[in-house]
Amino acid sequence: MTVLDLWLVRHGESLANIAASVAEAAGADVVEAPARDADVELSDIGMQQADALGIWLGSIPKPDLPTLALSSTYRRAEQTLLRAQAAGGLTIPSGVDERLRDRELGVLDLLTFTGVANRFPEEAKRKLWLGKFYYRPPGGESWADVALRVRSFLGDLDSRETSGPVLIVAHDAVVMLFIYVCLGMRERELLDFASANTVLNASVTKLRRTADGWTLDVFSSAEHLRDLGAPVTEHAGDPVVHPR
Repeated sequence: MTVLDLWLVRHGESLANIAASVAEAAGADVVEAPARDADVELSDIGMQQADALGIWLGSIPKPDLPTLALSSTYRRAEQTLLRAQAAGGLTIPSGVDERLRDRELGVLDLLTFTGVANRFPEEAKRKLWLGKFYYRPPGGESWADVALRVRSFLGDLDSRETSGPVLIVAHDAVVMLFIYVCLGMRERELLDFASANTVLNASVTKLRRTADGWTLDVFSSAEHLRDLGAPVTEHAGDPVVHPR
């Protein structure tokens, strides 16, 4: 059965989001994350955001609700979905898929932009030369690699029996690459879009498929957070995206 609506949610603010912002502001080389990337949990604000997401979902008439919910296998994404289901009194069938996990950074994991320049100067140059879409850190992934995961996921999703929207809880890069794949963007279009836009924590992005292809109906909406008094947080990724 062909899926016609995707509701893409970035996880709520995580403890690593906070640690990264602190490290960048301090000019430190290393982010003092509390756990490996897969195990990082939501911050207190992230939990509020996940609860607000669930309350908002719970206010939607049942015929319009997603009929399937899938999250990244990373703790912060799965925690966002679980808290949302509980807060909204929802019983949407759910599961996890490792193809929705965040981009892997390899040897650059836990390094700030300053840290990469200081500890891997040749990689910093190669990253600038190639740009964010094609640059693959040693042991990690490029955005092009993540796009392959998204294509694989979408191919399998269309074979599942579901009649309504599909809710996906993942990460900012993954949301961006769903947009790239579904809208048939080119590298430059994606990088222009990514340099001008940020996927907010616990925000909702909606893609709809028609006879003419996919359209982006909503991008990174956080109105449900504002309406319910939950903080809106913006933890952007690498600001350098274009080849130089």
